[in-house]
Amino acid sequence: MRSKRMFTAVDSHTEGMPTRVVTGGVGVIPGATMNEKRLYFMEHLDDIRQLLMNEPRGHAAMSGAILQAPTRPDADWGVVYIEVSGCLPMCGHGTIGVATVLVETGMVEVTEPVTTIRLDTPAGLVIARVAVSDGHADSVTIENVPAYSVRLDDTVEVPGYGPVRYSLAFGGNFYAMVDLDDVGLPFDRSNQQEILTAGLAIMDAINSTNPPRHPEIDGVNHCHHVEFIASGSTAEHSRHAMAIYPGWFDRSPCGTGTSARMAELWARGELALDTDFINESFIGSRFVGRLIGETTVDGIPAVIPTVTGRAWVTGIGSYLLDPSDPFPTGFQL
Repeated sequence: MRSKRMFTAVDSHTEGMPTRVVTGGVGVIPGATMNEKRLYFMEHLDDIRQLLMNEPRGHAAMSGAILQAPTRPDADWGVVYIEVSGCLPMCGHGTIGVATVLVETGMVEVTEPVTTIRLDTPAGLVIARVAVSDGHADSVTIENVPAYSVRLDDTVEVPGYGPVRYSLAFGGNFYAMVDLDDVGLPFDRSNQQEILTAGLAIMDAINSTNPPRHPEIDGVNHCHHVEFIASGSTAEHSRHAMAIYPGWFDRSPCGTGTSARMAELWARGELALDTDFINESFIGSRFVGRLIGETTVDGIPAVIPTVTGRAWVTGIGSYLLDPSDPFPTGFQL
């Protein structure tokens, strides 16, 4: 057996969405901060992401996280998030997967009933509190980076759809919230291609006319997520279909999307602090969110969200690259 590259990983899924937690083979990514490491990885090491996320080792909705030593003294581990669409500043379902893997593999000191893991992410410090019983990670509550509303009830002209009303918020990534009724589509997986097509068109329209930019995180300057809100959703229980660039759905309820949705509802005065918010995915899985405090981001009113969900280890593997493989970075269809 020949191989020019080998990566070790522990695979998991968080409420249906995969996280391939890469534990070896990448080496130290250069950078003084985790966001600098993310930007360096994007420019110089993206072939690793493509190899691990694309087919045939991954699939069209693959997601992962590369473990690194932290760059800040108050963190236990550093993380660079990867997926088929690129490198994210933060990933909520991925963080729940990482924390679960760290506990299940003994890569952190495990204490019961709660193991606290401080993670250095490109978006900032994220605290994961893992509920543990009999050595098993039962659930994870992440205390996310500050979330804030950018626009409420704005309108963008979308070719083929006309003016579309949307709101925009940051929860670790930028999310456009759009009512499915406003694009004339039902909350039904049989219409998934139509929903994806609408989502990609809305992303393109926002990014080409009025792209968002995070004031404190370099390179976070686009919207690659559209959270289509199902009819009947409220500030207590919301259902959504999360369309993601370049054309797939989040299987989980989306942790950073849940954070962004709560920030939007808070900005409207519809969601108070210390109140449970249930966010339900396109496949029916759920996260429970709460807002635990107020803060600011570069002077912008913001909130501190928590998100609780579950993850399960699905496999342990070594991923190889044979030097004669005609697809050294995989492929997408």
